[in-house]
Amino acid sequence: MSERHILARLQLSGEKFEIIVNPDFALNYKLGKINDIDKVLVAYEIYTDVRKGLKASSEKLMKYFKTTDVRKIADAIIKQGELQITAEQRRKLIEEKRKQIIAFITKNCIDPRTNLPIPALRVEQAMDQVKVSIDPFKEAEGQALKVIDALKPILPLKIERVKLEVKVKPEYVPRMYNFIKSYGYLEKEEWLNDGSWKADVDMPAGLQAEFLDKLNRFTKGTAQVRILK
Repeated sequence: MSERHILARLQLSGEKFEIIVNPDFALNYKLGKINDIDKVLVAYEIYTDVRKGLKASSEKLMKYFKTTDVRKIADAIIKQGELQITAEQRRKLIEEKRKQIIAFITKNCIDPRTNLPIPALRVEQAMDQVKVSIDPFKEAEGQALKVIDALKPILPLKIERVKLEVKVKPEYVPRMYNFIKSYGYLEKEEWLNDGSWKADVDMPAGLQAEFLDKLNRFTKGTAQVRILK
């Protein structure tokens, strides 16, 4: 496959679906920078194997995507699946994500021996030493927490934390429960008489702003939050 055309691939229950896309437009689409799927698609076909020229049947598309609309299926494949980006794209994305991770650590961590922030250069050198692996598509904040754990044996650091009391209406609980757990530890949770769910969540202080923004959007501004410490 030429670097002018790359594949986007999604596996669903062992079944593979592929599309041929423009590398630059596809990457920007996956990152949410553009929303015109027509700029992304090189061919308006859904394949089970591009290299063999095998196209997905309408029956299979209906079974797994509930539609045969190529644009809708392509949207799902790009957003949920794997994008075979070029080597240069990957290098740039990883470098950008690396800088974001370092910025998160220097902003949210201190040296417990001095209670002073840790210089970015020290963080960068420690990351090189432990050979941290960075995913170009995963959020920097979540990866930073794993990087912090990897750095602790060679770089003394402590992350500042915050505790929030969160109350969510019944209709949003099924979706919000795992979302909230993904941001921190549930120290206490309870179901209220009106069906609402309340929990005390301990999380890194650097994730608080992002967490509150998403919580507000997902619950249409109905979630109640109180800072406990």
